[in-house]
Amino acid sequence: MNSQAINRRVLSIQSHVVFGYVGNKSATFPLQVLGFEVDAINSVQFSNHTGYDVFKGQVLQEKELADLFEGLEKNNLLDNYSHLLTGYIGNASFLRQVAQILKKLRQANANLIYVCDPVMGDDGTMYVPKELLPIYRDEIIPLADIITPNQYEVELLTERKINTEADIWAAVEWFHERNIDTVAISSSDLGKPGELRAFISKKNGPRFAINIPRQGVNISFTGTGDLFASLFLAHSYETTDLGIALEKTIASLQAVIKRTLEMMPTNMREGKCKVTSKERELKLIQSKDVIENPSVVLKAEQIL
Repeated sequence: MNSQAINRRVLSIQSHVVFGYVGNKSATFPLQVLGFEVDAINSVQFSNHTGYDVFKGQVLQEKELADLFEGLEKNNLLDNYSHLLTGYIGNASFLRQVAQILKKLRQANANLIYVCDPVMGDDGTMYVPKELLPIYRDEIIPLADIITPNQYEVELLTERKINTEADIWAAVEWFHERNIDTVAISSSDLGKPGELRAFISKKNGPRFAINIPRQGVNISFTGTGDLFASLFLAHSYETTDLGIALEKTIASLQAVIKRTLEMMPTNMREGKCKVTSKERELKLIQSKDVIENPSVVLKAEQIL
C-alpha cells in the first residue's frame, strides 16, 4: 500500500444528529477541510442534540458497533487509518468495545494515534450514565495518545477539584502517569474575568496555556468540545510544536463562534431575548475559510 494512503484517515466514533452540529457532525467537516478522510460510526443518532425541547432517535449497542467494525476488518481496511477519534458514547458495553477496536487498529498500524475526548459532562453536570466514569478512568484513558477533556471531565477522572493552576498541572501529571503522551484541557474557568483558559502538556515535554476571551452575552454553544478535539487532532498531526497546534485550534474555534454570533438575530446576540437552540448551532459550513486557514491572534504561553 502507498504510504501516503494511510497518512490522513480518521475513524471517528461519536454521536450523530440529523439537524445541527455536535459529535460527528461537528468533527467531520473540519477534518475534511484540513485534508483528512473521515469514516464515521455513530454511537447515537438523534434528530437534534439534547438541548432542544424534544429529541428522538436511537442509541447504538455494542453488537451494532462490532458488526460495523467487522465489515471493515473483513475487507482488510484497518491499515488505512492514521487516527481513532472517540467522543460521546452513551452506554458502558459500547465504550468497552472501543478498547477492542483500538487493539485491532494498532495491530494493523502500530503508529495509529488515538485521540480520546472523554465526553461526560460540563459545568458541573454529568450527562452520561455514571457507570461510564470508571470505564473511562481505568480502561479507556490509559490507551489514549491524546486526551481532550474539559475542566469538569478532568475533575471527574482524577477525583480532585480544580481550583488553581497548580491543581491543573497536578491533574495533568495524573494523566501522564497513565502513559498519555499529550493532555489538552480544552477549557477551564481559571482565566481572568471574561476569559477561559486552556492548557496543553506533552509527557516529558513542553507545557502551554492560552487565554480565550468569552464571546456572546451568557451564550453557551454546543459542539465546541467536539470541534476542539477534531481541530487539535489535525493541527497536532501537522506540527510537532504543540504551542502552534493549540494556537491554530483556538483561532479556528474562536472564529467559528464569532461567525455563529454574527449570524444570530441582533436582539439575541445582545442578550435582549432568549437564544434558541437552533440559533446557537455552530455555523461550520459558513466558516470553511477560517477552518482551512486559521488566523492566529491569541498566542500560547509556554509554562516552564
